[in-house]
Amino acid sequence: MGKAFSRKEILERLRATTAAGKPVLVACCGAGIIAKCAELGGADIIATVCTSKSRLMGLPTTTLGNPNEDVLALFGEIDNVVKNTPIVAGIDALDPRSWDIEKLLDRYKDAGYAGIINYPTIATYYGEHKRAVRESVGLGFSREVEAIRAAREKNMFTLAYVFNVEDAKRMTDAGVDCIVAHAGTTTGGLTAFKAVSKEEAVGFVQEIIDSCKALNPDIIPLAHGGPFATPEDTEYLYEKTGAVGFLGASSIERIPVEKAVIDAVRRFKSVHRG
Repeated sequence: MGKAFSRKEILERLRATTAAGKPVLVACCGAGIIAKCAELGGADIIATVCTSKSRLMGLPTTTLGNPNEDVLALFGEIDNVVKNTPIVAGIDALDPRSWDIEKLLDRYKDAGYAGIINYPTIATYYGEHKRAVRESVGLGFSREVEAIRAAREKNMFTLAYVFNVEDAKRMTDAGVDCIVAHAGTTTGGLTAFKAVSKEEAVGFVQEIIDSCKALNPDIIPLAHGGPFATPEDTEYLYEKTGAVGFLGASSIERIPVEKAVIDAVRRFKSVHRG
């Protein structure tokens, strides 16, 4: 069993990292071996999200199964091999089977998770019209904001994916600790998505950061996805924006695995017999 972290301890950990001039890294890990290696590599936070399952199956990033139940069940596997890194969960606040947000958060807290992030998020799958329709039945982005606000009241560490300035402001008002500007689905690798240019992405990221910092100067700004898929890509991100870190999903548990396995098999096959 790994160390249990309080919200205060996680914030101190992240602020010490930024004060040392190092980037914060949140690593999405859907299997024990990925999480174990991420910790050894120095990840600041391990995150478990429902789309890891599709990536580990060799598929494009997709929500499969029952997100809340699957992520809750995954904690034991991750905690078994992660010794000294906070573990946070992607919470599906939009699942009507878990209508009581307070009870759902208590399940995550009781399982051992130190915090949450709003994932899956309605912003990934719906345009403005469908978002409005879902909002009208109580299953819109407001539910995600409610989850973050309730988690803060329970003194859980919170991160929030945001896709526009308005959503970023709402999450900041809810008291989120760490804002994650989502620049789109990650490009690169065998199941790559088309991404916007880095120039467009950094403009978007900085706009999000400016809007959040105006409301809460202490908020911790990260970025995710889009054209930022490798460590080299994040150099450009840090040069052009005020982001102090990165949340990696495909860039942690898919693309590096693809490259490593392909390379290992090719090297085994290249050995001369005889």
